Amino acid sequence: MEKILVLDFGGQYDLLIARRVREHGVYAEIFPYNRITVEEIREGGYRGIIFTGGPNSVYDESSPHYDRKILELGIPVLGICYGHQLIAWMAGGEIKSAGNISEYGKTEVTAKSCELFCGIPEKSICWMSHTDYVSGLPDGFEVTAVTENCPCAAMADRKRRIYGVQFHPEVTHTEYGGTVLSNFLFRVCGCTGDWKMDDFIEKTVEKYRRELQGKKVLCALSGGVDSSVAAVLMHRAVGENLTCVFVDHGLLRKHEGAQVVRVFRDRFSMKLVRVNAEDRFLGKLAGVTDPEKKRKIIGEEFIRVFEDESRELGKMDYLVQGTIYPDVIESGKGDASTIKSHHNVGGLPSVMDFEGIVEPLRDLFKDEVRQVGLKLGIPEYLVRRQPFPGPGLGVRIIGEITKEKADTLREADAIFREELEKAGVASSQYFAVLTDTRSVGVMGDARTYGYTVALRAVTTDDFMTADWTRIPYEVLERASGRITNEVRTINRVVYDITSKPPATVEWE
Repeated sequence: MEKILVLDFGGQYDLLIARRVREHGVYAEIFPYNRITVEEIREGGYRGIIFTGGPNSVYDESSPHYDRKILELGIPVLGICYGHQLIAWMAGGEIKSAGNISEYGKTEVTAKSCELFCGIPEKSICWMSHTDYVSGLPDGFEVTAVTENCPCAAMADRKRRIYGVQFHPEVTHTEYGGTVLSNFLFRVCGCTGDWKMDDFIEKTVEKYRRELQGKKVLCALSGGVDSSVAAVLMHRAVGENLTCVFVDHGLLRKHEGAQVVRVFRDRFSMKLVRVNAEDRFLGKLAGVTDPEKKRKIIGEEFIRVFEDESRELGKMDYLVQGTIYPDVIESGKGDASTIKSHHNVGGLPSVMDFEGIVEPLRDLFKDEVRQVGLKLGIPEYLVRRQPFPGPGLGVRIIGEITKEKADTLREADAIFREELEKAGVASSQYFAVLTDTRSVGVMGDARTYGYTVALRAVTTDDFMTADWTRIPYEVLERASGRITNEVRTINRVVYDITSKPPATVEWE
């Protein structure tokens, strides 16, 4: 199988780069720069190497650097942003600070004839995010693209097949970013695109069938897409040795518990235990307002519930979770900055009554998880359902979590989703958030003092970046009217029009 190594230097887009590579049918795997040696790379059979971006300056001694010998392996290299600057620095070039003319956001780039820019117009829009720039080229390199303020927006050593781009080809804001990556993979690295999702399923099933033979496995089933696909995948691998535990923590969407039981117990004939733990979770969360603390509490309590069920069911050896790639990166994988802890990653307690954690989807993106789900025979309505975080409504209730707030949000959220679905609005994810803000209103000539609910809808293809969805005003009007009329404690509705970044998709 063809492989591309994505060498992570601390950027937030390393997983997105890997995902873009996989879209072209080439398998990409990520290693932090300090966890793989030149010799391991040499023996790894990689067709190409991509250096990621990062927030540092190459001249800072504490910045991530790498062995210069990597440029002598004869393996094609593409550096992106910080990776572009690092290649120049490693090869003997010069880097300077751009000072007051740093480039951020959409920028026009002028490209020259080069393997990397085949099929791309001379002028196009790219996404820049840098303070430093390559001011002096290393021997053997030539400038292959410029912008108004960046004299070296791209460079190439064609003889050694080493390339660098100051912009980010992996983000959708770069018009021809996909073409740049395609040219690197196929024109420069000579890949053929032989990686298929069927291969992932076959190899994953075989791996866990072999490694977990005779072991009892407990699956943490939340009912979301990720844990659902993980459950069916592991059921195929270990069969009757898998028991799914579905924890109803009182923070589920409306009617969700019954639907999960119906699908997995009745359709797939899995061993499924439903645990009603609303009082237990709400008791632990009483008085807690800090978002990170709430996530940690929910994550730990999930594990404690699973441990309790494991003892009831008889000793369970392994715990299965639906952790996926974006969970890992946003929890600070490698040297990347932590954005927020995820229930499946940062929320795990340090001591558990299991031999280990099994995360069969850890290397996949959301769209890849959906592909796996469909190939496994999971109903499309379940695979295409709205993403739902492990902590559930707990990350959509600002401030203290109470049963009253959870019930209130459940109703508002159901109305909003129903109105968008009836109107056929195309959006990747949509939900309601119960803010901790209360305001004065009037209903039936009487003064009210109710909660403000925020509606959130985003459009994205990777969930690493997202734009707010342009919902027609009449749809928002219907949703707002129904919420304020049907949900007694809400008297104000607002719509969140913030993209990611600077915001995240969830509020907490």
